[in-house]
Amino acid sequence: MKIEYRSFYSSILNREMPFKIYGHAGKPMLVFPSSGGSFHEYEDFGMIDSIWPYIENGQITVYTVSSVDNESWLNHEMHPHDKAVVHNNYDKYIIDELLPLIKYHSNWQGGIISSGCSMGAYHAVNFYFRHPDAIDTAIALSGIYDGRFFTGGYMDQEIYLNSPVDYLKELEDEWYINHYRSNDLIICAGQGRWEEDTLRDTRLLDTILAEKNIPAWFDYWGYNVDHDWPWWREQMPYFLELLKERNII
Repeated sequence: MKIEYRSFYSSILNREMPFKIYGHAGKPMLVFPSSGGSFHEYEDFGMIDSIWPYIENGQITVYTVSSVDNESWLNHEMHPHDKAVVHNNYDKYIIDELLPLIKYHSNWQGGIISSGCSMGAYHAVNFYFRHPDAIDTAIALSGIYDGRFFTGGYMDQEIYLNSPVDYLKELEDEWYINHYRSNDLIICAGQGRWEEDTLRDTRLLDTILAEKNIPAWFDYWGYNVDHDWPWWREQMPYFLELLKERNII
């Protein structure tokens, strides 16, 4: 498997932002880390090993990135509004700086996949819904989709724009809705330990999308399926195989 370490200075975030690349061909998949995680977390917890056949066979190229969560949503010393402002700069970094580099590196001109586990799933879904022209597929495992979870219940306009269960509920813009209806979304949650908040938000998002006639695959795994890496290592190749069968990768 071809593996590369890369880093570049983000003029938006004013820092070096490292990332890793796994693979040589196929649809790019952008992977966000879990809470407070970094670009090497996905490999460290065995996720790359779990999906290596899809990388080795040239169906996907995986790009694992770092987050700024410890300075935004997880920064308990910061006002909730300012958390969202910092996150919005991260959004600009991903869309305006990193994605053009990914497309150049992979020679890929179409939409890409976003994915992640736990807080990474939140990012994967939020980026998917905010930028459906750039990200046309998402695989989210055990995520939270209500921005108030990160703000102690506080809500304002900046947080609203990063809270999928809120902005989707009121969405009427046909440009977005039409993109969602032609894209591919997979959201999975277990029903075991530490999945209570995930299940609540997943079911709510399931209801909202069904009411708007936006197709998505919501998959609820068993009562023994915990919020933990061993299950995510099983879920990820399962869903990639389904995307392969549908010729999405």
